[in-house]
Amino acid sequence: DHGDTVTTAPFFMVDLISVVSYGAASSAFSEKTKYPSFLRTVNSNKAVVEMLVKILEYFNWRWVAFLNSYDDFGIDALELFKNTIKDSEICIGYTKSVTEATDYNEIFKSIKAQKIRVIIVFLIQQLAEVLIEKAVQLNVTNRVWIATDTWSLNKNLRKLKGIQTIGTVLGVAQPVIQIPGFQNFIHSTGSHMICKDAKGNCLCNQAGNYSNLTPEDIISSDPTYSFPVYAAVYAIAHALHNVLQCEGGKCNDSIRVFPYMVRIQKNVKIQLTLLNQTIHFNENGEPMFGSYLIVFWNRYGEVQEVGAFTFQPKVNFFINSSKIQWHMDGHVPVSLCSQECNVGYAKKQDGIHKCCFTCQICRTGTFINITEDPYTCKACSDTEWSPEGSTRCNLRLVEYVPFTDPAALGLMVIVGLLVVLTLAVCVLFAFHYNTPVVRSAGGPMCFLILGCLSLSSISVFFYFGKPSVAFCIFRFLPFLLFYTVCVSCFVVRSFQIVCIFKIAAKFPKLQSWWVKYHGQWVVISVAFVIQALVLLIGYSSDPPKPYYDTFWYPDKIILNCDINLKATSTSVIFLLTLCILCFIFSYMGKDLPKNYNEAKSITFCLMLLILTWVIFATEYMLYHGRHILTLNALAVLCSLYSFLLWYFLPKCYIIMFQPEKNTQQHFQGLIQSYTKTISQ
Repeated sequence: DHGDTVTTAPFFMVDLISVVSYGAASSAFSEKTKYPSFLRTVNSNKAVVEMLVKILEYFNWRWVAFLNSYDDFGIDALELFKNTIKDSEICIGYTKSVTEATDYNEIFKSIKAQKIRVIIVFLIQQLAEVLIEKAVQLNVTNRVWIATDTWSLNKNLRKLKGIQTIGTVLGVAQPVIQIPGFQNFIHSTGSHMICKDAKGNCLCNQAGNYSNLTPEDIISSDPTYSFPVYAAVYAIAHALHNVLQCEGGKCNDSIRVFPYMVRIQKNVKIQLTLLNQTIHFNENGEPMFGSYLIVFWNRYGEVQEVGAFTFQPKVNFFINSSKIQWHMDGHVPVSLCSQECNVGYAKKQDGIHKCCFTCQICRTGTFINITEDPYTCKACSDTEWSPEGSTRCNLRLVEYVPFTDPAALGLMVIVGLLVVLTLAVCVLFAFHYNTPVVRSAGGPMCFLILGCLSLSSISVFFYFGKPSVAFCIFRFLPFLLFYTVCVSCFVVRSFQIVCIFKIAAKFPKLQSWWVKYHGQWVVISVAFVIQALVLLIGYSSDPPKPYYDTFWYPDKIILNCDINLKATSTSVIFLLTLCILCFIFSYMGKDLPKNYNEAKSITFCLMLLILTWVIFATEYMLYHGRHILTLNALAVLCSLYSFLLWYFLPKCYIIMFQPEKNTQQHFQGLIQSYTKTISQ
């Protein structure tokens, strides 16, 4: 008995007297610091608990009740069970330490309320009998009862009326090893077991009255204990023989034997074989032999073997579930706090038990790996994506506009046309360089504007293809730099027009200074140098570089260029300032002579420029696909064509098709007419 062993074992440990127990299963006896000379021939609670957990895992029972006796034996089993399942999917929905005064009705009500289908009964035989009898009386049905080896072979309960109604009883039991001659020994010694006291009462020399036991009572009791007792006696005997150096039927009588000398672990060095069982112990005094059976109580009250669990030489566990006659119409009962989540759903713990949960679908861009962590939807990497309710991530499709894209090819053709047109205009203006139309358009400044328009178009080519640092730099630098020169030329040109007609008469010194020091070229040069320095400083500190735009599309990566606003904002603001100045000066000259009003042409070009970038900004906010780069390149081209077509093309038309307007007399007449108008 476990309680007796706990009481008596410490007394033997003081003198290192070897104690071999055949019934104490508590794991506490494995602590060699407290029980240095304690051994046992039965497996500890730890082995039984491991087997119970394997049964639960095999049938996927994750929501169980655990009933244990309120003593060291039962409490030890409960703690071992909790420690064993802490990293598993099994939860204890209800636990109770049972005593003789326990309210069984309350136990079964709580188990029913928790919807627990599997009950582990880790009780000594007497309490187990009371529990099962109460279950029958209280009409507890449709449960799976898992019995430990203390009562799994109990004959009385198997024959109990109504036992079939409680559900299915599975159990673990030590195999019954028949000891040859045991029954003959019991019968032959039965008559010598009776002893009488002075009053004639039939008593043994122990405190209890066991003398009335018949040989049949002993033989019909739990047969699994016979071999552990047998092995314990033989282990002590062999250890003593080794100490006395017994050999060939003779022992060394001169050896004085002290208790500490009979150390079984040390003296049973050879593997003692009893009834085909090899008997030896490990360093903790645990038996290195034995196995357990998994049994089932069939409808006829018989114990049927349905599986086994062996420890040596290696762990082996198997169950033949086809032999089990389940109470649920032949189906394995389900005992879960919550049903398993569907694929792509994560568990969210509901309450203190991890087995009780709700299911939440994994959002787009996340996935669930139930074997690794069923409670967390993990985010995909930046290069991956997943739809809602995924179990894995997919690689995102990397997108950019290749040079072979039809839109890219079309824009590059338009760039080529721009270069051809600017070259044609340059040739036309060169042949008519001294005519009034070319002079009024800016003279030599026209060639600078046309050249910068062509150089600005270089940027368009770098909007296509897989971006690199160099691509990102040339995507913006040529346009910002050379378009600044174009705009500064128009600033100067619009200022000159206004100056000639409106400012020169009022500020003659300003006019003379402007002519003397070539003010137009000074302004253009200063604007170019400022913009070049701003771009050089900005791109040197933090140049634009490729980046993966993963924000807008869950399944795509848009390859783009990352622009540092601090590095580029100054150059953009400077260009914008020039545009505003140009617009102011050109607007001031809106009422100048017809056919001599360059300011009107410049104003119209600027209006087209503003409209182009407003449209692009709107598209940029609404659309974020790969062709935003195509639209950006188109906006650049529209900015270039606005000056080419609406400033230079009308002048080309006059030169080619209205030569009568390209004369000095015609322009003088317009000026005289304007002078008379403003003088009135």
